[in-house]
Amino acid sequence: MRERPRPGRRHFLAAATALALTAAPAAAQATTRPDAGRAAGSLVLIGGALKENNTQVYGEIIERAGGSRARIGVLTAASVPESRDPHANDPDRCSNSACNGAYYAGLFEKHGAADAQWIPVDLDHVANADSDTVVDQINSMTGFFFGGGDQYRYVTTLLHGDRHTDSKVLAAIRAKLADGAVVAGTSAGAQIAAGRDMVTGGESYQGLRDGSAAGYFDDPTRLGYLPAGGFGFLRSGLVDTHTGAYGREGRALRLTADTGHDRVYALQENSALVVDQPGTRDESMTVLGTNGIGILDLRDACARTTRDGWTLSGARYTHLTDGDRYDARRWAARPAPGKRPLTPSGASPVPANNDVFHSADNPAGVPYSFLSTAAALAATRDQRTATATTYESAPRFTVTFTKRPGFTAWTSDGTTAQSLVGLRIDIAPR
Repeated sequence: MRERPRPGRRHFLAAATALALTAAPAAAQATTRPDAGRAAGSLVLIGGALKENNTQVYGEIIERAGGSRARIGVLTAASVPESRDPHANDPDRCSNSACNGAYYAGLFEKHGAADAQWIPVDLDHVANADSDTVVDQINSMTGFFFGGGDQYRYVTTLLHGDRHTDSKVLAAIRAKLADGAVVAGTSAGAQIAAGRDMVTGGESYQGLRDGSAAGYFDDPTRLGYLPAGGFGFLRSGLVDTHTGAYGREGRALRLTADTGHDRVYALQENSALVVDQPGTRDESMTVLGTNGIGILDLRDACARTTRDGWTLSGARYTHLTDGDRYDARRWAARPAPGKRPLTPSGASPVPANNDVFHSADNPAGVPYSFLSTAAALAATRDQRTATATTYESAPRFTVTFTKRPGFTAWTSDGTTAQSLVGLRIDIAPR
C-alpha cells in the first residue's frame, strides 16, 4: 500500500507514470482441495503498522504455520530494491526489500518460529519469480508473510504482465495455501490478497469528489484501482488498509460503489483479520489486535451523481474488535466471549466532527475520526443520528450516521461501544 506522506516519515515509492490498466483475466482464486471442497490454509491480513511486540498477531501466524516447527518465507517485493535505496549500505537507515526481509525474518524467529527466510524476489531480481531454486525454497516453508510498501510492485514481480498469470513462485505459494499453509501480510502485503479491482492509491476526499479510475497514478490523492486485481486469495470483498489511521473509509466506499462490489474489509493498523477457508464461499473471520476491522456493506446502498456531486445512501458500517467473529457468507457478526449488548446511557451530544476522513491537509486532524463519531453515537442515549463533514470544501461532503432497526453495539465494560454492527451511513455534498 502506498502510504500517505506524513511529517518525519521516510518513503521510498517507485516513480510511476500515470497509466490506464485495462481489465485482464482475474487472478485465479485459491485452489481448493477436491476432497473437502474448501481451502485448507488460512490468511492473516494486517492493516499495517504491525508493532514488533505484537505477540498476539505474530503468534497467530506462527501457530498456524506449525508452532515451534514453523518455517516462514518472507516476501518484501513491495519495498524498493537495494539498487534504489540510497541507504542500502547503512543497516540503521536502509529501507529496501533485502533489509526489510531480514528485519521480518528476525522478528519471526524472535517470536518463536523455527526458521524464517527472505524469499529473494524483488525489482532487482524479477527473474527469481520463475526460478526452480526459489520454488524449492517456497516448498520448504509452512507459512508466508508479505511485507508492506507498494502493492503494485507485487503485481509487477510475481504476476506475468498483462496476462496476469502466476509466476512459478506465486503458483507454489497458492498451492501451499490450498494444502494448509498460512499466508499473512501487512499493509500492501494484505492488500495484494484482494481479487479484482484492487485499490492502487488515493485519498478519501478526492475519491468522493472525482471518483475512481482504472490505473496507477503518480498523484497519490487520485483514487485508482487495478481491474485485474491482486492475487485473489480473498473472495468475499475488497480490501483497504491503514483505514482509520489515514481516514480511508471514504475512498473505500467510493471504490466499492464504482466497481459494483458490495463489501470491503477496512483493515486497521496493528490489527488482523484472520480468514479461514479463504477463496471459498464459506470464508469466516476472526479479529485480532488493538484496533479492529471495519466492514462496509453496500448491498442495499444507492449511489448516484447529481449536479452538486456524488451521493451514497443506505450503506452499513460494522466495526469489530479483538475476538469478534464474522461469517462472510451470512453477513453475520458474533461478539467475542465477554462482550454483551450495550445499553446507551450517555446524555451528552455527539461531538462535532469537521474532518471525518482525517485529511492529510489538516495539521490538527485526528486519526480514527470516522470511527470516533460512530462509537460516540452508539453510546449516546438521546441521539438517533449524527453528522460529520469533510475538512475540504467545494463541495464539502456530509456523512450521516444513523441508528436504524437492526443496529447493535457490544461492550465489555458497560459504557464503551467497542464493537458496532449495522450503523447506517449516508454521504452527500453540500
